[in-house]
Amino acid sequence: MRFERCRMLFGEEDFAKLQNAKILILGIGGVGSYALDCLYRSGVSDITILDYDTYDESNQNRQIGSHAIGESKVKTLASLYPSIKTIETRMDMAWVGSFDFSPYDIIIDAADTTKVKIEVAKKCYTKLIMALGSAKRYDAKQIEVASIWKTHGDALARKIRTELKRARFNRNFTVVFSPEEDKCKGKGSCVAVTGAVGLTVCSEAIKKILK
Repeated sequence: MRFERCRMLFGEEDFAKLQNAKILILGIGGVGSYALDCLYRSGVSDITILDYDTYDESNQNRQIGSHAIGESKVKTLASLYPSIKTIETRMDMAWVGSFDFSPYDIIIDAADTTKVKIEVAKKCYTKLIMALGSAKRYDAKQIEVASIWKTHGDALARKIRTELKRARFNRNFTVVFSPEEDKCKGKGSCVAVTGAVGLTVCSEAIKKILK
């Protein structure tokens, strides 16, 4: 039976909570695709993914589905995870402003654009789990989970904190980050960290649902 071991771990009541949860994943690259895989395998049956990108060869070191070079990320993942729902659109400020996040129990932000991440936080911080910088690192044991206000050593987290303070926004939301010092310039990445961040995001989502 597909979820027998999940049921053994969580118990029938909590497993039912997972099956009934509605989760939205924003961005399905090196972090988001692993969060998707983890949630799907854990019994969450109502998952919506959003992305607008297609796969290229440089994605193959870290992204699930990246065998499909040139193909749509959301369509490829929908073929691998048949029950998921997809939104294939560009996630910009206008989209965040107009989109209704209220039907979802958990919002996972695995997107890249800082301004958009900030707007998502302002709009749905109570439901949010945000993934921060995972590129330029290879030491997975340094990954941490904290309030955005307790982050340290992460340049993206620092930028987001600064912009939120400027906007007089002081609410808490959960982030997954790593204070590991950058090991390179440019877009170097290792799935040991990007994937582990996605799996950690999944773990935090499960804990939120079961609470």
